[in-house]
Amino acid sequence: METPTKVKIEISEEIGTVSGLLIKPADASALLVLSHGAGAGMEHHFMEALAQILATHTIATLRFNFPYMEKGKGAPDRPKKAHPAIKAAVAAAEAHADGVKMLAGGKSFGGRMTSQIAAMDGLGPVQGIVYFGFPLHPAGKPSLDRAAHLKDVKLPQLFLQGTRDTLARYDLIEQVCAELETAQLVKMEGGDHSFKTLKRSGISPEEVMEKLAQETASFAASC
Repeated sequence: METPTKVKIEISEEIGTVSGLLIKPADASALLVLSHGAGAGMEHHFMEALAQILATHTIATLRFNFPYMEKGKGAPDRPKKAHPAIKAAVAAAEAHADGVKMLAGGKSFGGRMTSQIAAMDGLGPVQGIVYFGFPLHPAGKPSLDRAAHLKDVKLPQLFLQGTRDTLARYDLIEQVCAELETAQLVKMEGGDHSFKTLKRSGISPEEVMEKLAQETASFAASC
């Protein structure tokens, strides 16, 4: 287990400062700015487990809280606050990168916000984006509307998607990725939006996390 280093991330005078957690193994080959989902912050067990297993695959991570999570508010930030938070986290990560390759992305909401910035060419040193469950549409309302901006992302993109994800019907995310020159789609068989699998699938939580880490490391090496 790697011990995280606490980092303070200054977003702006208006928005303020948020907390971050840096895990950087000695043999780090890349550093991923890892944004959390809408319902849980950077210390959620999934985020912690993901950061730890990524470290075993030489991927360092900088997790951080969005302003709403830092202040204990329920509703996720709008892009006008979420985007600057990600940009500030990327800048903070660059100061710790020591020349290694930089990636950005995150779980659900965090990944989507990152993609929006990337579509506007606003991610600076970042060389690739990783989505741990891209939220393509609201649950029960299949649509491609949230994917419209992805065609403007010039960076390589890795989509890690569960086949039972109610926020991204798998045939639709396949359609989206097939139309993107920069996209790679990895099927997480039996996984829901949190990558949880049913017991009858025979796929353990440990196997799921290992695959997420392996695929991320492989993608990082290719960027």
